[in-house]
Amino acid sequence: MPARRTLLLASVALAPAAAFAQTPKKPPARPAAAAPRPRKPAEAVATGSPAQTPLGPVDTAAKFAVILDHTTGATLLDKDADASMVPSSMTKLMTAYIVYGMLKAGRLKLDQELPVSEKAWRMQGSKMFVGIGSQVKVEDLIRGMIVQSGNDACIVLAEAIAGSEEQFAELMNAKAKELGLQQSNFRNSTGWPDPQHRMSARDIAVVARRLITEFPEYYKYDSEKSFKYNNIDQQNRNTLVQKNLADGLKTGHTEEGGYGLVASAERRGRRVIVVLNGMTSMHQRGEEGEKLLEWAFREWENVNLFTAADTVEKIPVDLGTAPTVPLVTGRDVVLTLPRNWRTTLKVSLSYEAPVRAPVQRGSQLGSLAVHGAGVPDTEIPLLAGADVPRLGLPGRAMAVLSRYMGGR
Repeated sequence: MPARRTLLLASVALAPAAAFAQTPKKPPARPAAAAPRPRKPAEAVATGSPAQTPLGPVDTAAKFAVILDHTTGATLLDKDADASMVPSSMTKLMTAYIVYGMLKAGRLKLDQELPVSEKAWRMQGSKMFVGIGSQVKVEDLIRGMIVQSGNDACIVLAEAIAGSEEQFAELMNAKAKELGLQQSNFRNSTGWPDPQHRMSARDIAVVARRLITEFPEYYKYDSEKSFKYNNIDQQNRNTLVQKNLADGLKTGHTEEGGYGLVASAERRGRRVIVVLNGMTSMHQRGEEGEKLLEWAFREWENVNLFTAADTVEKIPVDLGTAPTVPLVTGRDVVLTLPRNWRTTLKVSLSYEAPVRAPVQRGSQLGSLAVHGAGVPDTEIPLLAGADVPRLGLPGRAMAVLSRYMGGR
């Protein structure tokens, strides 16, 4: 019978394939010691319980918070990230997602002019100040929605796409299911207070990540610091954008929801998404956003463990046309790890050997487990990197005879 083998590698920084080729060992026990506590953001203000991170607790004034690495999707920080909450104007990211999808599909055009209804004109809260009965270009409406947080701009877009804002909200709910959002229920396109209008911090982060990934040609509007329309010049409310610390995405505020922020920034090829909500002032919102964004870049980095073509290990094949088959990940493996990962990371490799022919390329033959203090547990399937057909009858007979003669 094939034997289960497990190899342990303490660090994959140097020659990973060679390092795996050693005497099989039993997998080590997971470290029992508590993860080291990270440095707190300067002057952080605690509100209730702290946020949880793989590095230990971090204080934040936000009631809800989540930080994601854009490339890997790793959760770096979580404070009630999956709880239902009032999203306020951060709702507009979902409205933007649908609008951008319509543009990409050719069903809207940036220079297309849309009519302003009385409902849009009368809408209160933050406004772009569109005129009743006027026609406004889609591109101007996008800027009004993102830069000025215009509720009126959202309604003009919603009515043009779905016929009414109520029907547009149904589109938003359908899209939420498609994106796998768990706590989202939309009643309008703006985030206007409604007891049934809800999202979670994680849902907002998921939408932000999809916006950046799928619509880079429209994400540029998020970094604009001001927009002038109808002779009224308004500033982007995202103070991190104003200070060149982030290139998007949105702020929000209602009496029930408090002050919220979605921010994203890219540094040295790595992008981070921060979602915060439930703060008490614009100043606190900007301060907490800046602190946690800095924390995410300071304490974490992305590490390329393997490329799709790297041979992680070669394992023997029984009665195959080749004596071994390479194990590969089949994709580039990039993990978001704490800065001290070289001293804490452990990688274990498990597979059955020998594997019996025939072996089909792409079939799973083992797994790679990554863990360690402060390192999020990760398991990666290992696949056959080549086809290994079974020997024909004469070849199998010779192999069996050779094995018998050799006493194996």
